[in-house]
Amino acid sequence: MTMEVSNYTTILHVTDTHILSTPNTTLLGVNTAYYFREVIRHAFNRCHFDLILHTGDLAQDPCVASYEYIRDILGAYNTPCVCLPGNHDDYGIMQQVFSTADIHCRKQVLLGNWQLICLNSQIPGATGGYLSNEELLFLEQCLVDKPSHYALIAVHHHCLETQSTWMDSMIIENREQLFAIISQYPQVKAIAYGHIHQRVDTTVASVQILGTPATCFQFKPQSEKFAVDETATPGYRIIRLYTDGQIKSEVVSLSEPLHELQMNMYGY
Repeated sequence: MTMEVSNYTTILHVTDTHILSTPNTTLLGVNTAYYFREVIRHAFNRCHFDLILHTGDLAQDPCVASYEYIRDILGAYNTPCVCLPGNHDDYGIMQQVFSTADIHCRKQVLLGNWQLICLNSQIPGATGGYLSNEELLFLEQCLVDKPSHYALIAVHHHCLETQSTWMDSMIIENREQLFAIISQYPQVKAIAYGHIHQRVDTTVASVQILGTPATCFQFKPQSEKFAVDETATPGYRIIRLYTDGQIKSEVVSLSEPLHELQMNMYGY
């Protein structure tokens, strides 16, 4: 898939929508479907997007109905969208439902002189992240095949520690292998991920590391055990990929507070 761009391409990065099987069902007291709709509406009222990137945990109930709901909401905006799986997702059902020309699970998307490389960090039946040899070989092959393309890597699980003990038990186990490959290819400019339900903006060896807040509730930073942040609101990230290799991004949060968020829960 190739898209024509001018000076830059604008990507809407959303993640961790946690959609349930019916739109009015709640998770930790939160109507995740409602906030997903609000985030998308807010983003498109703000600017035009060339691509939507969803980095996993699309569904909390990974069934056809959940993914069809997401497909229908995104489809109304007539914007290409690429989705990759998180630990809560059923990748098989995702590929079945997201199979249109615009909404899909393709692992490589060409955007002018950029390429978006989507990696699957899911361990079926587990919450943690791992990149199989197949995924790592795919990454390197993309970089070898497109040496003149700048690269943005997308993955669900985080590759840098968050200082939250419970969350970091789910970090990509073999992240050292990921960074070893990236270090050989200076055209890699950034890694974008979800899973942590909070913002990260940092740089490792000239590679930008972009963690994006969830479209629903956020996790409390630097927590030993599971905890949600009652002050944080749903959010998204705007990423602009410039033809000269620069990346500029910003995180936008809704002003509307979360309604009915349950603070006394021990997991989700």
